[in-house]
Amino acid sequence: MGIVLEPTTAAGREGLAALLADPAGALLALDFDGTLSPIVADPEQAYAHPGAAAALAALVPLVGTVAVVTGRPALSAVRLGGFEERPELASLVVLGHYGAERWAGGTLTAPPPHPGVAAARAELPKLLAALGAPAGTAVEDKERSVAVHTRRATDPVAAFELLREPLTELAASHGLTVEPGRLVLELRPPGVDKGAALSGLLRERGARSVLYVGDDLGDLAAFAAVRRLRGTGLAGLLVASGPVTGEPPVREIAEQADLLVPGPAGVVDLLERLAQALNSAS
Repeated sequence: MGIVLEPTTAAGREGLAALLADPAGALLALDFDGTLSPIVADPEQAYAHPGAAAALAALVPLVGTVAVVTGRPALSAVRLGGFEERPELASLVVLGHYGAERWAGGTLTAPPPHPGVAAARAELPKLLAALGAPAGTAVEDKERSVAVHTRRATDPVAAFELLREPLTELAASHGLTVEPGRLVLELRPPGVDKGAALSGLLRERGARSVLYVGDDLGDLAAFAAVRRLRGTGLAGLLVASGPVTGEPPVREIAEQADLLVPGPAGVVDLLERLAQALNSAS
């Protein structure tokens, strides 16, 4: 059986080999924004790559579990991914809000929102005005968290740095934490992250190998979980989705990945190659 794409590390090559040898025991998990969909100025327009849903659908019957693990609301990822439109994706699992929400089989389950989110959301407009947040700074209400984007500001990096400390203080005052990302600061409840979400799903499914694909700082917890579980015998392949807009990859993600692919198009290509390899072996 040929290699799908060549990981640059021994652990990554072992993870790929285990997935190909025992697909029924594999869990494929992917971030959404920047991984299945491009990073765009308006998060509500971040539709998945045109080939993403079909690529995931092709893998569903070939591996044990296919999942999307995202910081955005689960139903938002389902809508932007076009997942509900494909009956072949009925077994897809979408863990939204870093695992606080779960969409599977067309049903959403979730606990009540953290009260600190509503309190921080109410204070944000006054705080941003007092800080002189530049034009283009945008607030995204994610129901269970609230995010402040600076991508559309004239100087996005300067705006990000201006807001980082005050938003961290605002979050702490309401029992929240701040998750920095690519020109976004997200205020969300503590104790939920992609590492915990991924680890829980791996235990639930009894997976023997995992492929995880991500692009941003929020994915570092999932990367860390895979590295930790490798020490217990789980085989893992970590893939970084690098931007294709001239913006460099998130350094920490690129350094820790076993394989770097060029953005959502590269992720879809990887998934398609993986399906071809598994079909050839069956």
